[in-house]
Amino acid sequence: MTEIVFLVEDDPDGGYTARGLTESIFTEADDIETLRKMLFDAVQCHFPNEQNRPKIIRLHYE
Repeated sequence: MTEIVFLVEDDPDGGYTARGLTESIFTEADDIETLRKMLFDAVQCHFPNEQNRPKIIRLHYE
């Protein structure tokens, strides 16, 4: 896998949520910059083997 896509949405309680479209990864944060960091960490945890880890993390904003 070279790329993973996340759907980013406004959270009704404030902040943002992001969920993977092809993988079971979900995270949330108060601002976009923190969300990006959380997604990077979540992808690293979900794909512990660096060779299998997607090289590109794409965010699709709704």
